[in-house]
Amino acid sequence: MKWKFRRRGKPTEPDQLGGYVRVDSRTKNLTKRLTEGEVAIIDHEDIDRVSAEALVACKPVAVLNAAKSTSGRYPNMGPGILLAAGIPLVDDLGSQIMDVHEGTSIRIEEDGTVYRGDDLVAEGVWQTSVLNEVAMEEARAGVSTQLSAFAHNTMEYLEREHDLMLNSVGIPDVRTVFEDRQVLIVVRGYHYKEDLNSLRAYIRDYRPILVGVDGGADAMLEMGLVPDVIVGDMDSVSDKALSCGAEVIVHAYRDGRAPGVKRVEDLGVPYIVFPMTGTSEDAAMILADSKGAKIMVAVGTHSSLVEFLDKGREGMASTFLTRLKVGGRLIDAKGASQLYQSRIANWQLIALVLAGAFAMFASISTTDVGQALWSLVQAWISDAWNNITGIFG
Repeated sequence: MKWKFRRRGKPTEPDQLGGYVRVDSRTKNLTKRLTEGEVAIIDHEDIDRVSAEALVACKPVAVLNAAKSTSGRYPNMGPGILLAAGIPLVDDLGSQIMDVHEGTSIRIEEDGTVYRGDDLVAEGVWQTSVLNEVAMEEARAGVSTQLSAFAHNTMEYLEREHDLMLNSVGIPDVRTVFEDRQVLIVVRGYHYKEDLNSLRAYIRDYRPILVGVDGGADAMLEMGLVPDVIVGDMDSVSDKALSCGAEVIVHAYRDGRAPGVKRVEDLGVPYIVFPMTGTSEDAAMILADSKGAKIMVAVGTHSSLVEFLDKGREGMASTFLTRLKVGGRLIDAKGASQLYQSRIANWQLIALVLAGAFAMFASISTTDVGQALWSLVQAWISDAWNNITGIFG
């Protein structure tokens, strides 16, 4: 495949690929400042689907990974998503690629070597669809090992969080009333924009409690919705969202450490700390469930085995057990958007307006004022017709 070298999106020399770089070991932080035409440098073993879709949305000229994009632990979906979008991926470049200063211009050769000027920076593997498919086949064979680790991790998690999961011990007191209310929980995950958009009618008609999980709060604001509650470790939610008036619940480690507290305190926003092992989306579901929520509709959350694996073994157990706990009260947004229909269809509204207009016209026409108005309308129509026939006559 032939590529072109780019500087801020402007091609110069043929048969080369490159541009100015953005560097960050955390992919979700990088995508906040990565712009079209730049080169993304990350250190992300087993690129997951959410990270890949976020990178694709930024339209980088290439993605350089210090780690292996697929380690073989499980068939992760990220590399395939990047390749399908036509974004070159060079991985296993080693830690030295992370030493490139942000804003530096680099060049990528087709053999997977990376240069800064004439200096060789790193050598990696240029990924192709063929190599990715081979890696996926090998990774599928390793799923059984991951499932064994998952089962062991699940038992350990249940031992640690027995009181929380079964008896709701440790759930913080909140001012938001969840009792017998429907709750919409939004995570900035898989296809969250499409799913959230499909639920506009549901949100309008039922007015559920809106819970944003970290960046999910910003997803709501982007659609003109104001979250009622924000749950998370506060590493991917904006200051604007935190200051929107929502009740802020900082997800902390089980020992009480909460790195996100300082940021919230600096903003002067009231907050509550919720210590819990697991992910922030699990914390949001456990909170809503323990406070008596009637139904929870989830947007962008994890539901399939591959999605659980994408989270890593550390997050798999809490996610799995949380869904067992909330049971049938949890509805995936995709299912909700297919099953739910607005209470009043558009054609019904049009028919209602026309019927009302006809009834009003009929009632007015029986009065003296209505008859006088009708006479004026008839006279106006007659004059207009005479003018038209006079022009063409």
